[in-house]
Amino acid sequence: MRIGCPKEIKNHEYRVGLTPGAVREYVAHGHEVLVETGAGAGIGADDNAYRAAGARIAAAAEDVFAKSDMIVKVKEPQPSEWVQLREGQILYTYLHLAPDPEQTKGLLASGVTAIAYETVTDERGGLPLLAPMSEVAGRLAIQAGATALQKAHGGRGILLGGVPGVLPAKVTVIGGGVVGLNAAKMAVGLGADVTIIDRSIPRLRQLDDIFNGRIHTRYSTVEAIEEECFSADMVVGAVLIPGAAAPKLVSREMLSGMKTGAVMVDVAIDQGGCFETSHATTHAEPTYEVDGIVHYCVANMPGAVPVTSAAALNNATLHYGLQLADRGMKALMDDTHLRNGLNVHKGRVTNAAVAEALGYELAEPRTAIAA
Repeated sequence: MRIGCPKEIKNHEYRVGLTPGAVREYVAHGHEVLVETGAGAGIGADDNAYRAAGARIAAAAEDVFAKSDMIVKVKEPQPSEWVQLREGQILYTYLHLAPDPEQTKGLLASGVTAIAYETVTDERGGLPLLAPMSEVAGRLAIQAGATALQKAHGGRGILLGGVPGVLPAKVTVIGGGVVGLNAAKMAVGLGADVTIIDRSIPRLRQLDDIFNGRIHTRYSTVEAIEEECFSADMVVGAVLIPGAAAPKLVSREMLSGMKTGAVMVDVAIDQGGCFETSHATTHAEPTYEVDGIVHYCVANMPGAVPVTSAAALNNATLHYGLQLADRGMKALMDDTHLRNGLNVHKGRVTNAAVAEALGYELAEPRTAIAA
């Protein structure tokens, strides 16, 4: 199979779908790899590094899309990329379709077989291709939020960890999954007063054990979210319903009860965001203010640290990518967890959460593939 890796074109996206190390693995499996010139610049990998790994270098993205059987990316395809996809081609990347009807229409019209990293599962019920970027985003959320809390950036002017004799910042994390856990680790490490809110009591028990009493935990109710947001200096939205649009857990009305200059970091923005007042921002203009509250809603947070995040992403995606390259559609038929990643196939929506969110008729994945 010929594997194609175009350069990412989303605003300030420096990650790359294939590192030179991953290219070597595909080549070792007998596949051709076509990489757009400059695709690895953001991680310090030049064209010669890719040539040394066995790839051929394409002068333009159009060549990669036209000549490849499988496209491996990081972020969802942009409008100029939708039109280059075709039936019989595999797209393997993050998609986040539930809050993005236009991208969904573009993929359906192309006829492509689109596999979303964020809905591939594992035998433990986890999301192994989403987890590494959730780890990065959770940790970055605290770095970004701490910067936004500085007065020069519109925040309250409070140091996250405080100093002797001065209380630290209060950080509320909504959601105790991978993002929430990693955000809490960073915040606790910097000395903040941290509360995690989640609707799973077993998970709250687990988090309490992990942190050995260094955080507070609360069961998720409207009242609990209100109380914690009102007292917080920073709120991190770390909610995930796999494949589906994120629920809006913090309303605009709640902002009036929050501290002026408090910071809200919406890590769920890829899935539409979990704050009513959230809209996607970029690394070029990461924040905006609503009712005196600073919002940080960058939709590709891990793109800010591409060397770390591209390596972590490739570590996770390589196994399934090789399955697709080695066995094509048979890999989807034989592997339930990989098949869970199938979101679109030949003009049909094959993911239940996406179909429900956008009002499409669901095509059962095995049936759609067999047809």
